[in-house]
Amino acid sequence: MRARSTVAVLSAVLLSGGVTACSRTAADGAQRPTVYAAASLAGVLPAIAPEATYSFAGSDQLAFQIAQGAPADVFASANARYPEELHARGLVETPVVFAYNALVVIVPRANPAAIDSTDDLTRPGIRLVMGDRTVPVGEYTRTAFARLGLQAALRNVVSEEPDVRGVVAKVALGEADAGVVYRTDVLGERRRLRVIPIPQRAQPAVAYTVAVIASARNPSAARAFVRRLLSPDGRRRLIGHGFRPAG
Repeated sequence: MRARSTVAVLSAVLLSGGVTACSRTAADGAQRPTVYAAASLAGVLPAIAPEATYSFAGSDQLAFQIAQGAPADVFASANARYPEELHARGLVETPVVFAYNALVVIVPRANPAAIDSTDDLTRPGIRLVMGDRTVPVGEYTRTAFARLGLQAALRNVVSEEPDVRGVVAKVALGEADAGVVYRTDVLGERRRLRVIPIPQRAQPAVAYTVAVIASARNPSAARAFVRRLLSPDGRRRLIGHGFRPAG
């Protein structure tokens, strides 16, 4: 049975503290911004701003929590839609696109299902895992499949995950024959995973957007974080982690 994110699950996560963070003060007295960020940014953001406090999860979960008043200073999403929706409600300042990514298909290194192309994902019996439709990677995947005429592959989906980490884990552990994630998610997993490209003509515009929370407890630290993210050093680190900086 497919695992799907629901509002009830998100509410439980919020109330149980499944994604927790609070504004912190460093030893030198400087304020540390609390950054709610897409799971696919977990490798790069701490390299850009190690002093920040991070909560990584699916962008939809984070947007929900921010709308419920979670104590975040910055929201870094794997799409533009969620920050723009929050901005329309006056909950975040003007969002800014800071990076782009691309989708790839991943299979276990041994590739027991002998998947060599995206067309193979439609074969009967293939166990496919992908992001839930409410998560940016899930929405992007469905767009790519539609452009390639691979809607039949959706019949092979055995699990819909709340973020890219779940997709990577299931494929790496052999619990699925294939999955769809961002290109950057595979950089540290080459020993366990093999990559099958998705044609450029099917690639959606995978845009990462950052915004300062309107009710930020540390607005100056939040804006400093965004400046660092957009700085030449931030761009270099994004490139080093496989992203394409905006602009």
